[in-house]
Formats: sequence, C-alpha cells, structure tokens
Amino acid sequence: MKKLAVFAFLMISFSSFAQLERKLENENQPVDLIFHAPRHINILTVEPLDKKSMHFAIMHTFGTLNGGIENLFGLDNGANIQFSFEFALNDKLSAGISRSSRDKVYNLYGRYLLLEQTQNDKMPFSLSLAGGAGVNTSRYDFLPEPAPNFSERSSYFGQVMLARKFSEKISLQLTPMMAYFVDPRSVYQIEGDQNFYLALGLSGKFKVTDRSSLTLQYIPNLNSDLRSNVGIGWDVEAGGHVFQMYFVTSQALNEQYLLAGGNGVPGEEFRLGFNVNRIFAIGQKKRKY
Repeated sequence: MKKLAVFAFLMISFSSFAQLERKLENENQPVDLIFHAPRHINILTVEPLDKKSMHFAIMHTFGTLNGGIENLFGLDNGANIQFSFEFALNDKLSAGISRSSRDKVYNLYGRYLLLEQTQNDKMPFSLSLAGGAGVNTSRYDFLPEPAPNFSERSSYFGQVMLARKFSEKISLQLTPMMAYFVDPRSVYQIEGDQNFYLALGLSGKFKVTDRSSLTLQYIPNLNSDLRSNVGIGWDVEAGGHVFQMYFVTSQALNEQYLLAGGNGVPGEEFRLGFNVNRIFAIGQKKRKY
C-alpha cells in the first residue's frame, strides 16, 4: 500500500508540474490579433503573416462628401484605388507589391516583425519595421519640357510600427513615418513640394463585438505645413475577409502620397473609403482574419 501511495503521489505531482509547465508556456505565447489585418485604414500594422501565406488587399477612396447628393456624396468622382499583394517569406519577414491609380504608382515594400507582444507581458509590445520604394508611371507627354526620367519619378518610405494590445477591446499603434521624393514636381498629384516628409501616425482599435471594431487614424505632419490626416472607420470580419469602411481626409492610399498628398478639412472634406483584406494560406495557417 505504501508503494502504491508513493506511486500515486508521484503521478499526481508529475501531472501538476506538466500542467503548470503548459500554462507557463501558453502565457509566453504571442498575443493574437492586435489588429484585424496587416492594414489599418491606410497604415501598415504589426500584424504578421504566417510563413507562405499571402495578404491581398483592395483599397478604395472616393470624392469628398461635400459634393452632395448630385455627386452621391463623392461616389461619382475622385476615385482612387490600390491593389496590393504581400507574401510571407517566413513568420517575421514579408515582401509586397502595390499599385495605386493616383499617378499610377508602383510600390515594392517589405515588413519585418522585430518583437512580438506576449500574453504574460514579458514582452509588453510588438515592434515591426517597414520600408519600400515606388515609381510614378504616369505619362507626361503633354509637358513642354522633357518628361521626368525614372530616377525623378522615384520615391521612398520607411515606418516603425510600435503597438500594444491593452485588453481584448483596446489596441493602439504608434507609427513614426518618413517619405522621400527625388523630384517632387507640381505636375504630380501631391500638395507638398518638399523632398523629405516626416509624420507620426496613431492608430487605434476598440473592439465592439467578437468580429467588429471601431477604428481611428491620426497622422500629424511634423516638418511640413500640410494638414494632418484624420480617419475613423469600422472593421468587420466576415467569411475569411476583413472589410474596413472609413471616412478619411486624404485621397492617397500609398505610404509616400499619404504624407505628401494633402488632406481636406475634417468633417467638411471627409471621403468615404473601404478596404477588402484577404489572407490566402499557401502554407500552414495559424492566424484567422
């Protein structure tokens, strides 16, 4: 009986220790879904892709709401659309390409997840880096002077995304952003005339239901007199897609033009916009979108 009691005690102790180990291991796991998708209104997020998965996004903005019912509150004019494909080379590094109809800009970009917030707060935030280069492919044959060459059409951007999921309802991201235009000509669809732009983006998510959230975007310019970007929206997860509907002050969709493209007056010159996000799991799928 004594041997049986000792054996039972050891088994119970081993089982308890194993459960504790699993609990501690789970608490050290990354926080899941700080944001609903790799894009949040206009800004890239810290949300990584799983290895060998692809993120496809359609982004669309229209004309300003103050066009009234005659222009169906902007739906009849001022449309800008962007398609983007981003492929995960591994669980941290992804590369993408996008094309925006405004000035027909093609962007090549990459994202790298440097740090990931854990459930036990051993790592209290997630940190990602992003950067890319673009080229304006519009035709300028109508200009009296020679059309800009490839270098003069080029632009670059960089971002640092620092985010934290404070609770199941609230997530915030701080995004220092920069953009550089080799030759910011007045014929381009931007308002700024500087080469270099610096801004600080703020993104927020407030989860209302299990599959929907109220979203916020604010991007004040730090080294130009252009108006700051303001956006407010609604994210909805449905059938493997994330639909993002929002009102925003800028027509721009790519990163460089988001800083140099100019903004309307919030409230008076809001534009309706929407994004459709879809994740294709080419490899093993871990996260849901």
